[in-house]
Amino acid sequence: MFKHIMVPVDLGHSDRLETALKVAADLAGHYEARVTYVGVTSAQPSAVAHNPEEYAEKLAKFTAAQGELHGLSEHSSHAITSHDPSADLDRALEGAVSELDADLVVMGSHIPKTFDLGSHGGRVASHTDASVMLVRA
Repeated sequence: MFKHIMVPVDLGHSDRLETALKVAADLAGHYEARVTYVGVTSAQPSAVAHNPEEYAEKLAKFTAAQGELHGLSEHSSHAITSHDPSADLDRALEGAVSELDADLVVMGSHIPKTFDLGSHGGRVASHTDASVMLVRA
């Protein structure tokens, strides 16, 4: 059913993504799908990386660790550099879905404190052809 699963990750909060990462790996095993871990960063130094190249390296190491931990046969990383990741996140993820030809997006989600803010998952679901699964942390 699913051939390519995209998993957006925030390397600054990867400890909060454990449940979503496991769900994505389980689905990948069940459907024999490939998994691409996608991260969005800024060109400016951050707490995670000093530059986009360092961020891409850290995302690749994270991806390799996930592949080994979950026994994924086909996995890759995809780093996106954005001028303002907080403002451009939705568009960056939508573009990645299209570029990667992902048919499922598995996203970690927090329990909302208010319901007046739009969710990233809802935006991706309504602006792409991919199915979106939100996994509560």
